[in-house]
Amino acid sequence: MLYIVVALAALLPYIPALWNGFAMDDLYIIVWNPLVHSLHGVWSAFGGPYWPPDLGGQMYRPLPLASFALDWTLASGHPMLFHAINLIWHAGVSLTVAKLALSFSSPDGRGDQGVRTALVAGLIFAVHPLHVEAVANVIGLGELMAAAAVCLAVYAAVIRQNVLWSGVALLLGLLSKENAIVAPALIIWAWIVGPPLVPRPDRRRIAAFAASWVLVAGAFLVVRGIVLHPYERLNATAPIFLGENALAARFTALAALRDVFRLLVFPLTLRVDYSPGERTIVHSLLDARFAVGFLCLAVWGGLLVLAWRRKRPIELFGLGWIAIAFLPVSNLLFSTGVLIAERTLYLPSVGFALAAGAALARLPGARHRIVLALILVAGAIRTALRTPVWHDDYAVTQSILTDSPDSYRGPARMAAIYQSHRQPAQALRALQEASKIYDRDPTLFVAAADAAITLGRPRLADTLLMQAEQMCHECPGYLRTQALAARTRGDAAVADSLLARIR
Repeated sequence: MLYIVVALAALLPYIPALWNGFAMDDLYIIVWNPLVHSLHGVWSAFGGPYWPPDLGGQMYRPLPLASFALDWTLASGHPMLFHAINLIWHAGVSLTVAKLALSFSSPDGRGDQGVRTALVAGLIFAVHPLHVEAVANVIGLGELMAAAAVCLAVYAAVIRQNVLWSGVALLLGLLSKENAIVAPALIIWAWIVGPPLVPRPDRRRIAAFAASWVLVAGAFLVVRGIVLHPYERLNATAPIFLGENALAARFTALAALRDVFRLLVFPLTLRVDYSPGERTIVHSLLDARFAVGFLCLAVWGGLLVLAWRRKRPIELFGLGWIAIAFLPVSNLLFSTGVLIAERTLYLPSVGFALAAGAALARLPGARHRIVLALILVAGAIRTALRTPVWHDDYAVTQSILTDSPDSYRGPARMAAIYQSHRQPAQALRALQEASKIYDRDPTLFVAAADAAITLGRPRLADTLLMQAEQMCHECPGYLRTQALAARTRGDAAVADSLLARIR
């Protein structure tokens, strides 16, 4: 009964997603990508990059690509099957979270306290509105598959102490998305905090686990390097970090913890975009945003110490999971392609669900039921209402304009819509508006050059491309991306003109 309730909670709020189409990166990775348009792509995905070669050949995530190719063949490109697959994966991850909570709180799978903890953790994860971006946008499949694999790797290692199956799960996770590399750290963390509820393996078995991690990760990195070596890859950096020093980037990343804290605990306000000027760089320790971010970090640390002192291993494990899973995408160690993306919090939120589930399960019976009902209803309603935002590119763009009115991405994406509807003059004006908000993103000037060429203004296009070249050494990649968009809307001459400007 426990698992049926969790599965239904994971599926029902996302039913509107079945009527969603393709949006944002779905277009580049699925709709415009010949690799996934035939059954041959199921195995070809393992020999090519995640992003099409013409767009830079970034990343190696063959399992999601293989799934897209199979889905495209079965459904003739209809998006409903793609979304249905995402829903099934989300339900599977929710069930795995419940199973982890049950195993940690009650090793024999029995006892009211263990069942309550598993139910609360599973339901929190199932209906958490933070997950809408990962579930309702098709390319979020990589997040879902990686999270499922990481959870299974932890379960196989910590609960079953099975080296083989934990290693297989790690490999599947890495083939889904790179952030699955955190699985060994999560397993080690579980061994540290788990006893006496979870037995720690002997030294020989720990050595076997370590050897399997080195073997799996090493093999993955070798294959990844071989596959990606021939391609020109764009160095993805979040626009907010362009032209900024490493110290300012770390200050900004720490300040962003206020958004992470809010999204995990009270996700009422959700955003597709957290770009400038919705979020701006932090240069000083005296900036109030840095202080708030540091306070959020201090609260997390305080809760960690409290859980340790009160000997609450599930809460302790969950809190540690949040930090371990979030670190690779936090920008605290190195700058990534986004400052904040709600989809990247899918795996860290497993830790939140475990910690919150264990804490709320301790409430007295009547209070527990009331709190659980409120979380379930509020989360499901917010999730169901948010899901249609990902209906198509236009709906996503409108949400950016509404939810992030200070972001330059809103008018920039609106410009792409104008171009697709053959309104280049409006597109150029929208891009000029975007560049007034933020003028360090070279893609704005490349897109504006596209509009200028379409309008028959080659001199303006040359000027715009010169501005772009002053900001980046990867403009050929951006030109190819823009040329693909032009060719897709039927402007082959414009696409050829953009490609001719590659030096």
